[in-house]
Amino acid sequence: MGTTDSVAPERTALSDRRPGGSTSPGKVGRPAVHLLWRFLPGLTAYLFLVVLLLLADTSASDVARYTGYVLWGVLLPGTLVFRALRRRPFSLLEDLAYGAVTGLVLELVAWFLLVSLGAQSVAVAWPLAVVIPFAAVPRLRRHWRPRGYRASSAGWSWSVAGTVMLSSAYFHQVFLARYPVLPAGEANRIFGDMPYMLSLAANAKQHVPLTVPQAAGEPLYYHWFSFAHMAMTDMVGHIDLPVVESRLMVPALAALSMVITAVVARRLTGRAWAGPLAAVLVFAVGEFTATYPNNVNTWTFGAPAVRLMFWSSLSLTYSQPLLIALMGVVGDALRRTGIKAGAGKSGGADGEDAGAGPGGGGAPLFGRGVFVLTALFALASSAAKASTLPVTLAGLAVAGLVMLIGTRRVPWTVVGLGAILAGAQVFATAVIFHFESYGLEIAPFGNVQSYWADPGHARPAAFQALVVAATLAAFLLNHHVKLLGMIPLLRRRKSALEPVQWFLLGAAVAGPAAYLTVNGYNSSYFTIAALPFGVVLSAWGYCESFERAALPRRAKAALAVATLAFIALLTFAIHRYSDAWAKFVQRLCGDREANASYSLLLAALGAAAALALIALVCGVLWWLAGRARPALRGRGGIVLLTAVLAAGVPGLAHDVLQSRQEAWVGSWVLPGSQVDAARWIRAHSEPSDVLVTNSHCWEFDDYANGPACNNTRSQWLSGYSERSVLIEGWAYAPRAVALTRGGTAYDGPFWDQELFALNEDAVYRPTEAKLRTLHDRYHVRFVVVHRPTGHESSRLRELARPVFDNGRIAVYRLS
Repeated sequence: MGTTDSVAPERTALSDRRPGGSTSPGKVGRPAVHLLWRFLPGLTAYLFLVVLLLLADTSASDVARYTGYVLWGVLLPGTLVFRALRRRPFSLLEDLAYGAVTGLVLELVAWFLLVSLGAQSVAVAWPLAVVIPFAAVPRLRRHWRPRGYRASSAGWSWSVAGTVMLSSAYFHQVFLARYPVLPAGEANRIFGDMPYMLSLAANAKQHVPLTVPQAAGEPLYYHWFSFAHMAMTDMVGHIDLPVVESRLMVPALAALSMVITAVVARRLTGRAWAGPLAAVLVFAVGEFTATYPNNVNTWTFGAPAVRLMFWSSLSLTYSQPLLIALMGVVGDALRRTGIKAGAGKSGGADGEDAGAGPGGGGAPLFGRGVFVLTALFALASSAAKASTLPVTLAGLAVAGLVMLIGTRRVPWTVVGLGAILAGAQVFATAVIFHFESYGLEIAPFGNVQSYWADPGHARPAAFQALVVAATLAAFLLNHHVKLLGMIPLLRRRKSALEPVQWFLLGAAVAGPAAYLTVNGYNSSYFTIAALPFGVVLSAWGYCESFERAALPRRAKAALAVATLAFIALLTFAIHRYSDAWAKFVQRLCGDREANASYSLLLAALGAAAALALIALVCGVLWWLAGRARPALRGRGGIVLLTAVLAAGVPGLAHDVLQSRQEAWVGSWVLPGSQVDAARWIRAHSEPSDVLVTNSHCWEFDDYANGPACNNTRSQWLSGYSERSVLIEGWAYAPRAVALTRGGTAYDGPFWDQELFALNEDAVYRPTEAKLRTLHDRYHVRFVVVHRPTGHESSRLRELARPVFDNGRIAVYRLS
């Protein structure tokens, strides 16, 4: 395993060229073979995903349309603009990865203009706004075929492709093959939030800004950019939204996230192998819990980084590549600052030509266009996920403060970057979120204090202090074992970190610090937003340690085999013995109260202690062996660090096993008859039509005729009909969620009881006057009766025209 890139300019030798630029007859076939070999890893990863999609009942035409959409609507315009903004090329993969993310940003601008102007029908042509200038303007035309790319080694390329294929296989097992595109039977299960996310994407096809589809006209103060992306996928690619949501979007954006992580880590660390390592640490290494199964009830510290990393949070899915690209361009600007402050003579007057400055590794700096790229990625990130910019700003503030103290000069580059990020944050807070906090509040340790709760004050002070310390240790252990690769880097460099390293470290610390400060389940996304920063720093430290260990080839192979064996053994042990282990640790700790506040943490803490003890014994034995065999000296640390970083891998395998063995508690039954009715309405109504329904709760068998329930999350009608509903389920409406004080959903009464009464009367007590009011004032065109909730009044058939009835759902048209 190497830790530096194999970089060789891609050019044909002058001796092989004939006059006019052609190659000699004997050499004609060789460049084509070379190109095929270069693109084979990416092509293999793509075809592997295509096969998985086809196995998951995705039609070949949808796959083809989506491929065309990505190439035409995202990759082509984005890559052209990125090439015009970056100063010099480095690698083709970097151009394509950053180009795809840039395309996502440009797509948002196109969406805003198209929907605002009512020009959705010509959405497929929007890339021409980029393509035509780049074809017509001579200075821009050169970006179609840039020169000077550097080739990556075959091993590096296949490693990155392998990480993409790993993520594709994972998502096929836990998501693509588990949930249908359109539920057909009456017992189909679907992840509970999928209809809600589908309804927001449908809303984005018609509204700027978005509104709450389950409460027609209610403003949506939420990070909804991901749903604008879904809407554009539908409008440009002509692909049905359920297919985009349940098949195409998740694995595609996951693949982009892994690739952009690899190229960013490679650029910032200057070590090629930090790229695939960082991608694996971010997307394959989960939490260390030592428990199986890991259902929602056993999530210890908020949203998990494996299961909720993508498929059940589309806003996170969409935000990841934007955040990582933002981290990359800000980090590159700090590389420029580091070159100027340190070895400023390595290049041009301002250091822009320096390709091998601190962390450079031969990658040329982006140049002044980095500020435009920062603005693009920051604005898109601002309302892609609300947790991303605060973490990035915190990391930049740490880097700027250290530079100010160290040089006693204002780091104007950092000030400029900070102004851009702060401006994007203000834009999102004021314009998109409308200062809505969703119930989050400053409450230090509010998210974890339940683990050390002692309401009766029965514990001795010393023991209570131990419980508090153990809880915080469990939090770090749960999410942050994968970040321990940064320790040798910090230990070796101490306070002499480069600006980009301070930036990564500051952001990595800011995320969990925010989670421990801001109370509310959703604050756990601050922790997840910080992980890419810490992971790049961890990969950086690991690669440096690996270089210093200078392992011979056989030792590298032995380390790889031993790591796989350790992962397999740990995966099996947790899967087979975690329940017995948890009970054993409880008895060992004297915790005979099954529901003690800290009981849930004991399994992980005990497993960590046991593994630490084993590591200590192995360390002593390694030291003794090193006295007999000098080749072992100084190399035990890399073995230990490898094992530590791999400790979270079982979470990935356990997710796959669990998805096969039991239904996830976050999934609920969605009868196909309801989806059929909603789709009928979609085909026989206008996008501006509003619906009335008596369906307000997800599961309906425990009540009848419309009394209140304790789960106001009915979203199937707005999701699959792609129409707004006057009042459906209001659990996720901003004004409702704000009342939960950081909870995940609101289950109280609807805020306008007079309107709610009118809504219910349309089904159970209709009159001509009431239906006329709904038609004229609220633009209601259909009344949709969910009969398991309650049968409609016989008068409704007299006052409105029945147009659909499958026994479970009846639809009436108002005229």
